[in-house]
Amino acid sequence: MRALRRLWHDTAGGLPATFWYLWAGLLINRAGAFAMLFLSLYLTDARGASESLAGIVVGAYGAGGAAGVLLGGVLADRWGRRSTLLAAHLATAVLMVALAFSRPLLLIAALSALVGVVHSMPSPAFVAAIVDVVPAQRRSRAFNLQFWAFNLGMAVASLLAGVLAEASFTALFLVDAAATLTAAAVIGWKVPETLGRATGAPPADPPKAGRSRREGLHTALTDRTFLVFVGLTFVLAVLTLQTSTIMPLAMRADGLGPSAYGAVVALGGALIVLGQLFVPRLIDRHRKDVVLAVSTALLAIGFGVLAVADDLGVYLGAAVVWTVGSMLAAPPNAQINADLAPPQLRARYQSVFYLTFPAAAFVAPTLGGVSLQHLGDRHWLIVGGLGLLAALGHLLAGPPRDRHVAALRRAAGREPAPRVERVQTG
Repeated sequence: MRALRRLWHDTAGGLPATFWYLWAGLLINRAGAFAMLFLSLYLTDARGASESLAGIVVGAYGAGGAAGVLLGGVLADRWGRRSTLLAAHLATAVLMVALAFSRPLLLIAALSALVGVVHSMPSPAFVAAIVDVVPAQRRSRAFNLQFWAFNLGMAVASLLAGVLAEASFTALFLVDAAATLTAAAVIGWKVPETLGRATGAPPADPPKAGRSRREGLHTALTDRTFLVFVGLTFVLAVLTLQTSTIMPLAMRADGLGPSAYGAVVALGGALIVLGQLFVPRLIDRHRKDVVLAVSTALLAIGFGVLAVADDLGVYLGAAVVWTVGSMLAAPPNAQINADLAPPQLRARYQSVFYLTFPAAAFVAPTLGGVSLQHLGDRHWLIVGGLGLLAALGHLLAGPPRDRHVAALRRAAGREPAPRVERVQTG
């Protein structure tokens, strides 16, 4: 019993009530956010679209997400975290109902792009609200639990979605809308506005004369070390998004239905839910660039295996490999992103970093649909090869990035970094 209490304290202790309501809203949202997972199957099976056209429509969702990240960040800082979360959730529910009853492909593409916008808007608001209310010394566990809730919700969503998709695609969108409204109700009922309630944060530096937001963003966009890291993260995101964009089409070609796809995605989510909290102890003694190289190589191998997959067992085995890779990548990615950002430009660096994910959500289905249609199983060999090149890139980029981070620390008046860079576990 004492060991269990210690485990609870180490993983979830000391967090305020507002955090747990945010956490619950995120969990409910993710558990019901399954319609877009099956958008490519919906377009090809129910609307008669080709694989290439389905990829373009799903890509429109990713393009909308790029705009949503920036819009959500601006609104969360100017309008408020709670207001942004409520507006995004309510708009999502309305758009999901519209998608359920839309038939023209052009209208579906437009609605998908709008869903991409409102789906991405909550991310910066959720993060900002957590930082506002959680003391600095507790934030690492708060974000770990946020990641855990996200994947637990996705695992539940995948299982439910497989069943609903085989019964009715219309029901898929309507249940998604209902779950989104439930999450909005939790946030509206229990989450106060947190803007201006930062806990444990140092006071912001006064703006320097002559510095504009454009100059700050320009700094991030011309920081070569940072952009190399962003580029490698983009490749990681493209690999990871194969599961929700191209893999369902490949499974259908192998004679596997939506429930089989749901089982594969649910397995990955379950592994993350069961094992993610133990990952920091596993990687703590190793360099971050080595951990990222290993994790990216595992993703490459997992997806490369799909070139010879023809039954559910192979897909499930491959899912184990690429899921372990994703689990290993999460902590060092977050730490490196924080290390590379100058303190006075952190928000701008974060906005550039998070654009990689909606950008990947556009590129992965748009190019992947064409690749799968014309290359077949060779598509997965290309994906695997890209991942192995990115793994090599992490090894080559690690040492100069360490020197860059050390220079930033010296410029900020901190102690120099240790010679061997380790993953920080908080």
